[in-house]
Amino acid sequence: MSNRVINLLVPVISIILGLIVGAIVMIFSGYDPVTAYIALWNGIFGDAYAIGETIRQISPYILAGLAVAFAFRAGLFNIGVEGQLIVGWFAAAYVGSAFDLPKIIHLPFALIAAALAGALWGLVPGILKAALRVHEVIVTIMMNYIALHVVNALIKTVSGSYKTEKIHETASLRSEFLSNITDYSTLHYGILVALAMVGVMWFLLDKTKTGYELKSVGFNEHASQYAGMNVNRNIVLSMVISGAFAGLAGSMEALGTFGYLANLGGFTGIGFDGIAVALLGANTPLGVIFGASLFGSLKYGAGNMPNEAGVPTEIVSIIIALIIFFVASGYIIRVILNRVNKKKGAK
Repeated sequence: MSNRVINLLVPVISIILGLIVGAIVMIFSGYDPVTAYIALWNGIFGDAYAIGETIRQISPYILAGLAVAFAFRAGLFNIGVEGQLIVGWFAAAYVGSAFDLPKIIHLPFALIAAALAGALWGLVPGILKAALRVHEVIVTIMMNYIALHVVNALIKTVSGSYKTEKIHETASLRSEFLSNITDYSTLHYGILVALAMVGVMWFLLDKTKTGYELKSVGFNEHASQYAGMNVNRNIVLSMVISGAFAGLAGSMEALGTFGYLANLGGFTGIGFDGIAVALLGANTPLGVIFGASLFGSLKYGAGNMPNEAGVPTEIVSIIIALIIFFVASGYIIRVILNRVNKKKGAK
């Protein structure tokens, strides 16, 4: 069994263990796990509408996961994806509603505005880390709260109401074609944007000199500096690119799902879930698609569990937490698989 096969098996086994332990939790809580998992399945794949909504849910998770994973690959822990997502959401909603342009200009303009807003929010912790060695975890956590309250204040200032104006059709990711084939779901072309960004991250990290330097700095700052790389520049750059991915995640909500931004009473949770998505995907672009698909499916499918099986949606949160727990314990699973592999080789 090769290392690549083992790397693939670890998250799969983690998911299976999470589902099994989740079933045990449901049994002890007085619920039927078989009925609950059937309801979950139907909530995800039951009909065209459910499939459309599930795919729509996956889009921002892919981008949030890419944001976390990209920073991880550069040796940084970006906890501020949530805040970067919020400012990106506002920027996309504002540009989408404040300007009246042809679609070929308006939609890219709104997407770029979201990416730039997220990048700007990532720039601050990047500079503080590079110049003063202030730990990025502390700064990014604080930036989340700043983003939440600043954006709420901006909504009130710009619109004079509790929400922004509805975006123009020319800035929308929505499609009548996608809506019709998925029984009028809110599925939009954001999934294509998200998948395109997966390709961008892969190309940037694995096929460019800049990506090589970013990964080198992530592995060992001192060795990279000794090799002549500009460590501080790469730290700032990694946080800026990570923030841009997060800002685009916000644009999925502004230009696709909702079409506006209402006053936020709290965090969306997508940015924080992006940490688990990146962890489950082993911080690789392809793995992030897998992790985001799992999270998006579970999050949306959970809504069907109370109606069809009488199981509270909190059970799904427990299952997700269990999966994360087993992924975090992946070293133990890896050791067991390696031992099994060695025994087979010995025989």
